[in-house]
Amino acid sequence: MRLRVLSVASECAPFVKTGGLADVAGALPAGLDGAGVEMRVLVPGYRALAQVSASGREVWSWPHLYGGPARLIAAEAAGIGLFVLDAPHLYDRPGTPYLDEAGGDHPDNPERFAALCRAGAEIGKATLDWRPDVVHGHDWQAGLMPYFLKKDGSQVPSVMTVHNIAFAGTIPTDRIEALGLDRADFHPEGFEFWGRASALKAGLVWADALTTVSPTYAQELTTADFGMGFEGLIARRRDDLTGILNGIDTEAWSPGGDAHAIRFTSWRGKAKATRALRDEMGLPPSEGPLAVVVSRLTGQKGLDLLLEAMPPFLARGGQIALLGSGERGLEDAWRAAAERHEGVAVRIGYDEALSHRMVAGGEAMLVPSRFEPCGLTQLYGLRYGAVPVVARTGGLADTVIDANDAALVAGAATGIVHDPGSVPALARALDRLVTLHATGDTWRRIVRRAMHHPVGWDRQAERYADLYRSLLPIQ
Repeated sequence: MRLRVLSVASECAPFVKTGGLADVAGALPAGLDGAGVEMRVLVPGYRALAQVSASGREVWSWPHLYGGPARLIAAEAAGIGLFVLDAPHLYDRPGTPYLDEAGGDHPDNPERFAALCRAGAEIGKATLDWRPDVVHGHDWQAGLMPYFLKKDGSQVPSVMTVHNIAFAGTIPTDRIEALGLDRADFHPEGFEFWGRASALKAGLVWADALTTVSPTYAQELTTADFGMGFEGLIARRRDDLTGILNGIDTEAWSPGGDAHAIRFTSWRGKAKATRALRDEMGLPPSEGPLAVVVSRLTGQKGLDLLLEAMPPFLARGGQIALLGSGERGLEDAWRAAAERHEGVAVRIGYDEALSHRMVAGGEAMLVPSRFEPCGLTQLYGLRYGAVPVVARTGGLADTVIDANDAALVAGAATGIVHDPGSVPALARALDRLVTLHATGDTWRRIVRRAMHHPVGWDRQAERYADLYRSLLPIQ
C-alpha cells in the first residue's frame, strides 16, 4: 500500500533555508518516494514562496486565523508536493523565518507557528481531497500539531521529530487561550515546561511516535547533559523514540555533477578544486591540508574551541577556510583570526554556491560541535572526500569512523573523531590530520573510503516508512 504522509516544517529547501532542517524537509519526499510513500510538505507562506503560491490552487481558507484571513494553497515546485499557508499578516515581512531585521524573535512567533500547526491539523482531519495516513511534524514550530489533532478528535497518527532540543518553543502563559490551547493541559504532564508553555513539549507528549536524527542523539536526550530539561519525559517515552540518521540529496551534492563547483571524479580533479578554493579564498599554496568549516557561528558548534586549538595546526602548514554567520562575538573573533594568520580565510554570511565549492575544494571538514543531533556537513564532506574531523557526539559519532590503528588496518576509516568540548582533544585531532595528510597512500585510502560511505536517503527512508506503517490500524 502506498502511504500518504504530510510533513509539517517551518522551512524547506530549496525555497527557504536557515539550517539543516530545510535540507531534510526538502530531500525527504524524494527519498521516501522509492519506499512507497507519497509525502507532501506544509510550509508557511513566506515571501520566498510567493511565486510558488501564485502557481498553485486554493484548497481551503480561514476567514480569521490568528489575526487575519488565510488560504491553503496546493502547489508543486522543485519536484516537491507542497501545501503553502498563505497568511500575509503572519509571514509577509522582512527578516528570517524566525527573526526580525534587528535579530530578535518575531514577537508573534507563537501565533505564526500555531497557525502552521492548525493548518496541519486541518489537513490531517481528512477534510481535503488529499488525505494523509500519517502527519509528521518537525521541531517546536510543528509541536502544537499533534496536540491540535488529538484535541480535534482526529484518528490520524502523528510523528514528532526533534532536530535540536535546545529550542523549546516557549509560549507566555497569558497567550495560552489565544492560541487555542486548553489551560487544563498546562501542567507537568501536559505542555507546561518550567513555568511556561512549550510547543515542543506539546509535540513530545501528544505525538504517537517520536524520532530524532541519530541513534546516539536519541540516547543522549535521556540524560541531563543533553536533554535540556526534557530528559525525564523522553526517558519515559523511550519505547516510542527512534533515532534515524538524516541523509543528503546525493544529486544536488555530487562531486561529479555539482552545478556550483569544479566537478571531479579523479584525484587530479579534486586537487584542482582545492587549488581553486585556495585562490577564491585568498590562501597561499601549502603542502598542509586545507580544512573547511561551513557552519552557524554559535557556541553549540564549538568554533570558539577551534580558535584556541588551531595555532599548532597552522604552524604545521594547515589552513582553515570558514563560511558562516551567527553570534557577533564569534564573527568578530574569526575576522580577527583571518587578519592575524595567513593560513585562515573567512567569509561571514551564507552562500549556497560557495558552500558547495568549500566542500569540493576542502581536504578536511571540521565539525567540533559541543553537541550535534545529526549534522549534515560531515555527510557532505564524506561525499566529496573532505575528510571529516568531528566531535564524538550525536550523529557525528554515528556517521564517521575514526582513523585509529584498527580501522586503518581494516580499511574502514573515514575520518578523525575526538572528544567533544575539549581544546586539547581538538588540537590533537588537528595534529593527526596533518600527519595523516602527509602519508600519501594511507590518506588516499581514507578519502576513497569516505567517498564510498552511504550518505543518501535510501536506508533512512525505509526506516521512516516502516515507522509510519507501524502506526496504522490493523485492517
